[in-house]
Amino acid sequence: MAHLLVHHHVEDYVKWKHNFDAHASARSINGSRGGKIFRSANNPNEVFILLDWDSIANAQKFAQSQNIKEVMKNAGVVGITAIYFIEEAAKISA
Repeated sequence: MAHLLVHHHVEDYVKWKHNFDAHASARSINGSRGGKIFRSANNPNEVFILLDWDSIANAQKFAQSQNIKEVMKNAGVVGITAIYFIEEAAKISA
């Protein structure tokens, strides 16, 4: 399965999360299959998002859209966002 891994800093997590949730249908329409949000233990405004995607091509198209840039700006994303397009290589056990 294809994945989109995003790391960014936000001004306010609650504001960001509200905007992120409001954008769920756009992600779904473009191939997102859900995922997980992580926050840094040292900085609650440092966010990591791991999204499952139907294909790397659709994840790339979504991440490069003008719409997502506007949504991130309105959500309070600050600084440089790191975006990675990744595929699962192996499952590991404890």
